[in-house]
Amino acid sequence: MNKIVLQLDALSCPSCLQKIQSALDKQVGITNVKVLFNAAKVKADFDSDKISADKVADTVTNLGYDVQSIKVK
Repeated sequence: MNKIVLQLDALSCPSCLQKIQSALDKQVGITNVKVLFNAAKVKADFDSDKISADKVADTVTNLGYDVQSIKVK
């Protein structure tokens, strides 16, 4: 398992948090999703054999949020 941290431009409301969490929870290969509202960050574990870091970021971008940076460990 790899870890990913997405730095977002901003989160404007708590429902944004739920929207992102729900979308990522539905993706195969992503687990332990945490959306940090005040920090505008998304943290998750992902299986690179099932989903790429870019696809994780694309999922968030497709919801209408700007991903400023991607860190993978």
